[in-house]
Amino acid sequence: MQVDVWSPPSVLLTVDLVILTLREGRLCVLLVERGEDPFQGMPALPGGFLNHAGEEIVDAAHRELSEETALGAGWVHLEQLAIYGAAGRDPRGRVVSVAHLAIAPGLPEPVAGTDAKDVSWVPAETVLSGEVELAFDHRRIVTDGIERARTKLEFTALATAFCGELFTIVELQKVYEAVWGTELDTRNFYRKVQAVKGFIIPAGSGRRSTGGRPARLYRAGPKTVLYPPLIRTVPSTTEKEGE
Repeated sequence: MQVDVWSPPSVLLTVDLVILTLREGRLCVLLVERGEDPFQGMPALPGGFLNHAGEEIVDAAHRELSEETALGAGWVHLEQLAIYGAAGRDPRGRVVSVAHLAIAPGLPEPVAGTDAKDVSWVPAETVLSGEVELAFDHRRIVTDGIERARTKLEFTALATAFCGELFTIVELQKVYEAVWGTELDTRNFYRKVQAVKGFIIPAGSGRRSTGGRPARLYRAGPKTVLYPPLIRTVPSTTEKEGE
């Protein structure tokens, strides 16, 4: 009786990095220009294969970030985003990617490392809209990363990290608008922010001139988890009948 001997399929493992920041009031994603095939010359997320079988995945993520963008581990905190392993996502074979996400303020201009021809901050909306076409399935990964970042702003105090030590509620609102990709009603936003105890606290009697009535200044409060959360209002994509 012949017994078939099973052997596991050959699967390669990579890491991909979604690095987000705000630059000039716009949400931007870090992209590299691929220096080799496949998709040579196309923009893509920083990332690459494990260096060896014993390399930890998070170590590989930080190594690729450093090699492709010269951003060291001290600049960002990487968290695992999702795993992407659809057959055919990479022409080199069956490749599974462990994607990581970081969203941080004050990130510098990146410098292309040894594995990329160029690296730059690109407005996130140009990727989401398809105006900028990415290699592999990286547009999907960017979309998932931005959605995770948007959710973080709903449930955590992350937005205050993108403001100065002292800020107005309007300045905080602009962070939410940039990340969420939508305009917010100022009065409604003010009411929601004030309802979250410990999110922001008044900075004494100081005020900042905004061209009109001086605005009150705040600083980040002690709460890192928001309750109630600042839930987004998702605009309807369908028009009412008859409009």
